[in-house]
Amino acid sequence: MKHLLIGLFLFVGINTFAQNEKFEAAMGSTLQQMGEAKDAASFAEVAAKFERIGDAEKTQWLPFYYAALTKARMSMQRMGDQDQLADEAQTIIEKAKAIEKNSEILCVESMIATAKMLVDPQARWMQYGQASMQFIEDAKKADSTNPRPYALQSISLKNTPEAFGGGCAASKPIAEKALELYKAFKPASALYPKWGSEIAQSVVDGCK
Repeated sequence: MKHLLIGLFLFVGINTFAQNEKFEAAMGSTLQQMGEAKDAASFAEVAAKFERIGDAEKTQWLPFYYAALTKARMSMQRMGDQDQLADEAQTIIEKAKAIEKNSEILCVESMIATAKMLVDPQARWMQYGQASMQFIEDAKKADSTNPRPYALQSISLKNTPEAFGGGCAASKPIAEKALELYKAFKPASALYPKWGSEIAQSVVDGCK
């Protein structure tokens, strides 16, 4: 009986290790593809791959996170129907939230709200602009060491008129704080988010 139990534990351990290796390989190759994507079709393929990985794994939030992030970026860059892409991103990020709630997911929710607002800024600011700002504040509270909410806040303020509290005077200090946080930030694994320093750097460079 003892030998049977040991054999069972070994089998489970080896099987779990193999599954983890398969997951990490699939995520790694799709992240590489994400970095190489250039147009709407290639980004859509990346988002679909991430979502399939998430649906297969069921307990991993990162695939859904990256799928939603990709859709949000597509919406903001007008790679299709902006509202539809943002809505698709929201549907996917809900899958991530069902597994885990964290600062990174809140950053994507801020981006989705921004994407919705950008469809018609004048008409949608009160609803989606303020929602985006609240997600950023919530992301900071969830993890004060995460640089991404500061990077997102800095570019948002950079693109906001000075009359409404934006401009370089407001955005540059936040971008500089983001860059300091990026220097110290250590992702939990090779698959965890690392993006955003280029956003903060662009704000600093644009405010010299």
